[in-house]
Amino acid sequence: MKFGFFSSDFADQGLIDDGAWKFCGLSKSQRMFAFGACFVAGTIISVLSTLILLGGNIAAFAIIYSCGNIISLFSLTFIVGIPKQFKTMFAPVRFWATVTYIVLLALTLALSIWLKNFVLSIVLVVVQFCALIWYSASYIPYGREIIRRFFGSCITSI
Repeated sequence: MKFGFFSSDFADQGLIDDGAWKFCGLSKSQRMFAFGACFVAGTIISVLSTLILLGGNIAAFAIIYSCGNIISLFSLTFIVGIPKQFKTMFAPVRFWATVTYIVLLALTLALSIWLKNFVLSIVLVVVQFCALIWYSASYIPYGREIIRRFFGSCITSI
């Protein structure tokens, strides 16, 4: 098993865990709807945070954008369960992607709140988004490979 940021190994993809949400009495279909609702809500929150950005409040934008990303990330727990979510987040295949995303999330929040530097905050949000895409692609078989090939073909066509 490869252990690294660019690993494409997908041996532990985090399949549905039937026992994790039994204590809440949620069926598989209810958990799928909860996943969809939570993911869509997080995405909408992140997208709508740009309205706050237009108002010039960079700290509020960074906080709301990051909260939207956390809600979207949490949505996966409805499918795989909380213990399996944390286990797969820190599996060797996606360890560095997880650490990178969490560090960027913390940096985005901290520097946007304390420094209130508009350009730095935008750069951190963009890099945070890229880290989230890379992390999410680790759950899709060959997801990272698809991203690598796409950008590789873009670079070679220049």
